[in-house]
Amino acid sequence: MKNKEMIMNYFDELFPDAICELQYQYDYELLIAVVLSAQCTDKRVNMVTKELFQKYSLQEISELDIKVLENIIRPVGTFTRKAMYVKEIAKSLLQNYNGKVPNHRDYLESLPGVGHKTCNVVLSNLYNVPAFAVDTHVSRVSKRLKIAKESDDVKKIEQKLMKQFPKEKWSKMHHQMVLFGRYHCKSLNPNCLNCGLKEYCSYKKNTKNTSKI
Repeated sequence: MKNKEMIMNYFDELFPDAICELQYQYDYELLIAVVLSAQCTDKRVNMVTKELFQKYSLQEISELDIKVLENIIRPVGTFTRKAMYVKEIAKSLLQNYNGKVPNHRDYLESLPGVGHKTCNVVLSNLYNVPAFAVDTHVSRVSKRLKIAKESDDVKKIEQKLMKQFPKEKWSKMHHQMVLFGRYHCKSLNPNCLNCGLKEYCSYKKNTKNTSKI
């Protein structure tokens, strides 16, 4: 891909210190927050976890009445299922790793609510494991910048991103692409006019074509 240097430089210009926007103090808090973030904004998750983690330790979460937990995390959506996930994760971490989140992909992906993307986010942030987590923002940006095809699933997009960009850039670029998709290259009404990558963007070309019809 000829324009990959331009993409990396532009992201470094926009987001030189890109980090995860989920707020956490302990490693288990990040894991739980990422699980809660499925189909939910980080902003809303941070509101919920602020209350949850201030009130309860991991041990207390594992023993918490499920209805109390559901009530706290209700704003993140699908709260019944997520409450069950959170309790089981808390129990498993305490039973198997003394409450710590291990650098162990197979174990993490065996936990309820923890898939490949969630594991990538957690290992990348906690242990600096090179990973390219593909969420809705990363997927959208990758397709618009023609790194991936519209028909590509998240696994295929991840493979293409890892092939195109240096391994040492994966984790940072994940955060940069998330922020770019969240605040610039939005799903609706993206800021194409002021985008430094618009010449490489399929969305911009499509909107041009549409306006001429």
